[in-house]
Order: sequence, then C-alpha cells, then structure tokens
Amino acid sequence: MTQVLSVCDLQVRLGDAHVVNGLSYEIAAGETVAIVGESGSGKTMSALALLGLVPRPPAVVSGEVRFDGTDLVSAPPARLRSVRGGGIGIVFQDPMTSLNPVLTVGRQVTEGMEEHLGLSKQAARERAVELLDTVGIPDPRRRLDEYPHRLSGGMRQRVMIAIGLAAQPRVLIADEATTALDVTIQAQIVELIGSLQQELGMAVIWITHDLGVVAGIADRVLVMYAGRVVEEGVVDAVFEAPQHPYTRGLLRSLPVLGSHDRDLDSIPGVPPDPAALPVGCPFWPRCEVRRDERCRTEVPPLRQVAPDHRVATFDQEAT
Repeated sequence: MTQVLSVCDLQVRLGDAHVVNGLSYEIAAGETVAIVGESGSGKTMSALALLGLVPRPPAVVSGEVRFDGTDLVSAPPARLRSVRGGGIGIVFQDPMTSLNPVLTVGRQVTEGMEEHLGLSKQAARERAVELLDTVGIPDPRRRLDEYPHRLSGGMRQRVMIAIGLAAQPRVLIADEATTALDVTIQAQIVELIGSLQQELGMAVIWITHDLGVVAGIADRVLVMYAGRVVEEGVVDAVFEAPQHPYTRGLLRSLPVLGSHDRDLDSIPGVPPDPAALPVGCPFWPRCEVRRDERCRTEVPPLRQVAPDHRVATFDQEAT
C-alpha cells in the first residue's frame, strides 16, 4: 500500500503542559488507523496539530508531519490552507459547535469545493446535492438552504462528513465522529465512512475512546496515554493479546453482552496533569504491575513484541 501520511516525533506544548509527546505513525491509502485513549490523552490535539490548527503561539509544535512531500509542521500558512479540507479532510466531534449557525448547509458544504477544486458556485451546489444524498440526507436539494439548527444530531453529523469529503481528500480524520449519537446512528455513520473509504480509497484516522467501535473498523490501533503511544499494532494482535496494563484495563472496562453477573472493571486513579507529568512512566501511579524504582524513574520505550505489535512497558508479561 502507498503511504500517504507520515508522523514523526510530533510534540505539542502549551506553556508547561506537555500535551503530545513524541507521537509517530504512518498511514497508507485505504487504511484505517484508530487512535484511542481516555479524555486528555492527546488524541484530538495531535489531529489539530497535523493540520496546523493549534495556535502558535501559545503552542509550541515540533516534529515532522509529511504529506505530499511537504512537512506540515514547518509549512507556510498558504500551504496549510491548501491541505486543510483539501488533501486532508476532518470531521469534528461536535457538529453543533463546528457548523456555523449563520451559514446555510449548502454554503458550508460548497466552500471547500470552490476553494480546493475550483468549481463554480453552480457546479459546487450540484456536487453538494450529490454529497448530501451520498451521506444519507433525504431531500438534499432542499436541505442545502436550511441552517444547522433545523437538522437532527445525526443529520448534522452527516453534513460534517459531507464537508470533510467535499474536496475528495486522500486522508480523512474522524475525531469522535459518533460520540454524541445514539447507537443506531453510530452504526450508520461507521458503515457510511467505511463504504466511502472503499469507494474513494482514502486513508482514515479514527480518533475515539470507544474500543468497541475500533474492533469493527480499524486495521491498526494506537493506544495513547498522557500524550504518548503506549501500545500499537494490528487490531487483532492488540485486542487478543494486549501487552500494556493500560490497554488491558481499557479492554476489561468494556461491557460484555450477556454478562449480567459481571461487574465492570475500572482503572483506579485519573490521568496525570500534562503540566505535571511523572518523571518516569506516565502510567506508573495507576499501574497494577508497576516496579517502584524503574517505573518511577524511567520512561519505557516502545519495543517490538511481535511483527505487528509494539508496547512501551517494563512489565515482564509483555513478551
């Protein structure tokens, strides 16, 4: 598969807060990479940093993000504008706040096509009708002239997907794209993005805290904690034999259908403050298998435990 995006040692600092700490991964055309973790793990911030959407200053962003031969971290604003919504589309997690309430649905869908594809207003409008129909919005021509508040939550999310796909991107970032939706609509959105991905051959970066969604859609998964990747690999390998205590804790917390007599497990404690990270392993204060001295003073590097599986832990069970 052809690699379309490469992220190397991405770091984001906001004052004293170390929000993203050395994130690295690659994604190929047609591939889905899921980035998972609790709130505050750096998932969304890493996606915003890819597209230059983290204001600098106050943020300090370093590392390298390669797309079409360009490093987006050091790219000038004009180059970033050509990539955002063009080569890389994004579906934000809250359509009610992401959609502009004073612009019609049609204007918001057509804007990217006029900017990135050079379409006329009329051609963009016709294409917008096709897009809204593709994402499952009934009576799409009429909906173009409506405002976001007239649509249901599921329909607003479909509009966000249409906007993300408007310029036929090579990479789509779906940031918690199903979080605010009921289970039925979630399933429809997941199926929709999957079918569009196959049709267009685009890569998808799926950011979520829902491991249940990941199991059905992703090829590879990155588990983030405190701005770092603590485990990564093909989905089957990570789910069938999780090596990091944090990944095991996340998987144990998932409800199992039919297990009425089973209490849900939880991971004790809370994620660390990004402005006061532990000196050693960031998961050390919550870890069930920690070794006091080494875990408290050293940050475990990602190491290979299988051909398609890496983990950052000193845990002897990770073999």
